[in-house]
Amino acid sequence: MKKEKSYRGLVAFDVDNTLLDHNTWRIPDSAVRGIRELRRNGYLTAIATGRNMHDRHSEKYLSVIQSDALVHMNGTRVELRDAQALPDWQPGELLTDHLMDRELLQRILRFSEENHYAVGACIADKDYFTHTEDVVRHDIRYWGSSDRSFGDPAELLRLPVRALAYCGGREGGEALQRAFPELHVFMFSESTGADLFEVGYSKLDGLRVLAERFGIDWAESYAFGDSFNDRVMLEGVAHGIAMGNAVPAIRDCADYVTDPIGEDGIWNALRHFGLV
Repeated sequence: MKKEKSYRGLVAFDVDNTLLDHNTWRIPDSAVRGIRELRRNGYLTAIATGRNMHDRHSEKYLSVIQSDALVHMNGTRVELRDAQALPDWQPGELLTDHLMDRELLQRILRFSEENHYAVGACIADKDYFTHTEDVVRHDIRYWGSSDRSFGDPAELLRLPVRALAYCGGREGGEALQRAFPELHVFMFSESTGADLFEVGYSKLDGLRVLAERFGIDWAESYAFGDSFNDRVMLEGVAHGIAMGNAVPAIRDCADYVTDPIGEDGIWNALRHFGLV
């Protein structure tokens, strides 16, 4: 039987505005260097994100980051990666893979359609959303253009849905949370939308799955984040690190606040903790 690899600790990174700078749409070179040095120094590195890292919007970053594991869609899917052996689109070994309850999904879609909320998911090469006009407006306002290929949101009832996304302001996110207490509804840091996923899963739970798999001492667990869906993770690991550009609530709950993403925040914190 093959012996499991031994790690000195676990270091996890959110993607948007933590690894991926939304001002440049690049991952800072210092962050890439930091992750590579962590791996050489014997730490298990993980992306911990609300994104599906295998969709067309995200997979291009996998070859840049080259982490050992993915905790994506807020912990509803956890997988191990071998950056050298696997193409970016091919999943690694799955440790967690939870699909959203179909009856719940149907109720969410009906509620969103009736109350004019843009809710859906990107799966493979299509985006399945209610009220696509709001999604297009969101894209144009945020990125300057929209190139999505929309499918019928009813198709989601026949597809593997692990988490959903909402495009819109805080009022809609709060309405969705009131209507569905069985969901986590975490607003993005810019309050332009939210992640929706079932209670019972989180980034923190995904990291615990990884630590248990490899027998990692939890005292050597570190996580970086900036937004509301990072709070449980930052509070639960031994060393929660907020980016300097994080929302105030996340800076307040962190053990340590580093510099903003554009000022080598990840690299500076790794140096501060003696990890690189």
